[in-house]
Amino acid sequence: MTDETFMHLALAEARVAAEAGEVPIGAVLVRGGEVIARGRNLRETLSDPTAHAEIVVLREAARAKGTWHLEDTTLYVTLEPCPMCAGALVLARVARLVYGVPDPKAGAAGTLMNVAQDERLNHRLEVTSGVLADECGAVLKEFFQARR
Repeated sequence: MTDETFMHLALAEARVAAEAGEVPIGAVLVRGGEVIARGRNLRETLSDPTAHAEIVVLREAARAKGTWHLEDTTLYVTLEPCPMCAGALVLARVARLVYGVPDPKAGAAGTLMNVAQDERLNHRLEVTSGVLADECGAVLKEFFQARR
């Protein structure tokens, strides 16, 4: 399985979010080539400002595994995580982050700031950006163009 394979799964989640009127961001968490959790933005659905795709996935994975320790996992997400989500990835000890498009307004994995790799924190993630960036960006553009 490749990064592109798993990012396609995250894109599928993003499209489901768009259909529900949510900002179309999707994520999957993988360990050893197996998807252990998948999710999408649910902020509007749950009236919860913390229900970002990454947080939804981390919560699902922690419940399924019975632990918040998510070492040896890779998170695939269509948009670069915000500071809250990047911080949660650090706290969960996720090993690797793969994202599609950078977020110039809130990106915390190298664009606006770099919480994911801040040497002052007790854990850092390997970060890969730009995977299926055109497709990830198109899903967001289409969503916001339709709302204008």
